[in-house]
Amino acid sequence: MPESFVRAVGHFAYVWGWPMVSMINRRTALTSVPEPGLRGGVLPNAPLGRVCMLTDYIPAGQRFVACTNQDVLYGFGFGNLDEQPAVFQIPDFGDRFWVAAAWDHRTDSFAQLGKQYGTKPGFYAVVGPNWKGGLPEGISGSFRSSTALAAFCPRVFIEDTPEDRAKVMELLPYVTVYPLDQFDGTMRADDWANVPTFPVPGEVSDGEVHWVDPAKFFDQLPEVLDTVPPLPGEEALYQQFRALLAAADASSEVRQTLVEVAQEAEKEIITPLLRWEYNGPPAGNGWFSPKNNSAFGTDYLTRAAIARSNMFENAPQETKYIFTDTDIDGVQLHGSHGYTVRFPAGQLPPVNGFFSMTLYNKHHFYFENDLGRYSLGTKNTDLAYGQDGSLTLYVGNTAPDGAPTSNWLPAPADGFSLYIRAYWPQQPILDATWTPPRVERSD
Repeated sequence: MPESFVRAVGHFAYVWGWPMVSMINRRTALTSVPEPGLRGGVLPNAPLGRVCMLTDYIPAGQRFVACTNQDVLYGFGFGNLDEQPAVFQIPDFGDRFWVAAAWDHRTDSFAQLGKQYGTKPGFYAVVGPNWKGGLPEGISGSFRSSTALAAFCPRVFIEDTPEDRAKVMELLPYVTVYPLDQFDGTMRADDWANVPTFPVPGEVSDGEVHWVDPAKFFDQLPEVLDTVPPLPGEEALYQQFRALLAAADASSEVRQTLVEVAQEAEKEIITPLLRWEYNGPPAGNGWFSPKNNSAFGTDYLTRAAIARSNMFENAPQETKYIFTDTDIDGVQLHGSHGYTVRFPAGQLPPVNGFFSMTLYNKHHFYFENDLGRYSLGTKNTDLAYGQDGSLTLYVGNTAPDGAPTSNWLPAPADGFSLYIRAYWPQQPILDATWTPPRVERSD
């Protein structure tokens, strides 16, 4: 193969396969525990087929998953659904908002479980593409993944009050996922408040854990090709990628070229995808929002961008994600300035669930501050509204003079981004007739 051809196909293979190699490495790292527990005391880990649930908001110091929120209690885990289906146990949440996501190896969402679906309490199985067994009596429904590898993430909304926390703690033991062969038709209870802590493997930096190693990428790509069936029309891609890998097996020069290609693609393509402008089309006023999150199909660029910047998004009808790195003038948000984010009266994000606006530092993690405040939204019942019914949020490194502290979102002294979540969005958000607020400098 000419070197130019190796580089051309190799660059494309890197973008195409990056999210799926990330899935492999996350599965390996986050399931290597004997029982559900917390990695480093902060991130839920569990053996294959299980989840572990948090009993509080995810802490600010974790670096395993970027762009988490502090509106829900998270659970997380992985399964090999061809070897053993998993059961999502759903208690009676009453009027509380909740959603339980499941993603296949491509990071596409395939289960519809949540308040917005009218899901009733019960037991729901998720099965792999090649699993052929029968489901026992008592299973309320099932969803089939397109791949054996799947990730699970129940989310339960919690208000930031002692009273609501007490109510959630009564429900939480019954929110769980476990292998089908453990199903006996009765509601099990897991004591999530008393799970073990496991050490953090490797070093923790300011950014997200590097889940893809360019030097090893093309050694891991065969597992993707062998376990992720091609989409209609992708058969030729698979042939090209396999031919490339065969050439690398036969030639050390091709192998070395592919390592160089991977390193180049990581730096020149994947790293810039952290910028929100690459994560979806414009949504108005300098914000961006994907239209096909967790339903990417052959949109390889958006899938790679979201895997790099914000892995594991819900489907659009579950959550609309709207984000920006800049103010209304297109200038990078920076803590040396103050900003106002004003929602005119009647123009809060139209949702049936909840909304929040979270601030992330340049690495897409919380900016740790004395208030322990990383977002503002539905759960903040002390927000001060204007006499005309508008809501103005203040963003900056120092509290704004004369503005209510309850409406202030602390920012780092350098670059940052803003991120609106609209859980169970109403149609104006889905069809983009609702416009996000202006982010304006106030100094």
